[in-house]
Amino acid sequence: MNKKPDRNFVSLIMIFFLAFGLFITITTFNRQIATLTRAKEELLPSSETSLMFAWPLTAKVNSASPVEINVFIRNANNSPIGSKKVTLTSTLGEFQQASQTTDKSGKSTFYLTSSLIGLAEVTGIVDDQTELKQKITIKFE
Repeated sequence: MNKKPDRNFVSLIMIFFLAFGLFITITTFNRQIATLTRAKEELLPSSETSLMFAWPLTAKVNSASPVEINVFIRNANNSPIGSKKVTLTSTLGEFQQASQTTDKSGKSTFYLTSSLIGLAEVTGIVDDQTELKQKITIKFE
């Protein structure tokens, strides 16, 4: 008794396996694409959530104690981003190092001194692309 399978049954089985294969493919690749996209967004610095702090805000001219400026680079979710190049500029004074790379906590520390009296406005840029929204003003007297 050699019976051939019904054509409709074979077609139905083929459609089932094609649909199942399509489902598995979409599920697998969709998850990977979402992960890749999310990882890329997590590495983009945010000009709004990144922070800049300085101490002291008033310093002596030609002082042996420079003003310490800490920059914290964050993404849009306020998570720290390491290994980003931060460059600071000032309208007055000089930095010991104007460019540095952030550590794993997204922090880089700069030191500013001035030989002139006045106000120094400090601005920052990340990876030569993203300008930090926050600016700091330091008074040298």
